[in-house]
Amino acid sequence: MEYENIILERISGIGKLTFNRPDVLNAYNKALSTELTDGFIELASDDSVRVIVITGAGKAFMAGADINMVNEWSKLVDSRKIREALDRMFKPTMMEKCPKPTIAAVNGLAFGMGCEVAMACDFRISAESAKFGQPEIKIGIIPGAGGSQRLLRLVGRTKALEMITTGDPIDAQEALRIGLVNRVVPDEKLWDEVQAFASRLVDKGSVAIGVCKKAIYEGGEMPLRQGLDFEQDMFAETLLTEDAREGTNAFLEKRRPRFTGK
Repeated sequence: MEYENIILERISGIGKLTFNRPDVLNAYNKALSTELTDGFIELASDDSVRVIVITGAGKAFMAGADINMVNEWSKLVDSRKIREALDRMFKPTMMEKCPKPTIAAVNGLAFGMGCEVAMACDFRISAESAKFGQPEIKIGIIPGAGGSQRLLRLVGRTKALEMITTGDPIDAQEALRIGLVNRVVPDEKLWDEVQAFASRLVDKGSVAIGVCKKAIYEGGEMPLRQGLDFEQDMFAETLLTEDAREGTNAFLEKRRPRFTGK
């Protein structure tokens, strides 16, 4: 498929999706939303892709939504029509539901929707120059693609409320300190670090990784005892897979396992 607003690449089991509107700091609009949805589905359904990395071209990861689009939504008057418009846009939840691990390689500004996309990824590796923020309050609105809910769960109520009600950005080191990102690296080493991290996931059993995500994202929403039962159910199902048999046999035979994703 031909894309204008994103770039898709496949590199040794890594599917790389790059926002490609650098002249406007990769601002999120309807066209980018459509291509992001289609591009992500393309990588998620490609058996040769084991890990998906999302990043931005130029100086920004994604510096928020196109204000003209937001202004257009505000003129719909009826909140139900606004919800219908939002329902036609990219859903960051797709990344959490995808059984493949996802990594946000945050190369610059990640504001608004950019921060929301990054938070929906399983892992976030940040360049030193990156900044994170949910600045919607500064134009009289709130996050609309999961910003309040994911930020709360990642950094806690106090810091999430501060970031959302002030709209002030934080730098990469503060993002690391509060648990918003996994690690911070020099700008020039970002892709090397992302590739190195992704390579640690590529050779793992894809079935088990998908189940790990399900246990965390779905089980994590359950009360503890229910979550424990859910985990044991997932464990029992995973133990019956071909990958589990291969993994245990490889351990006993003192060799590297050859997982097939079955």
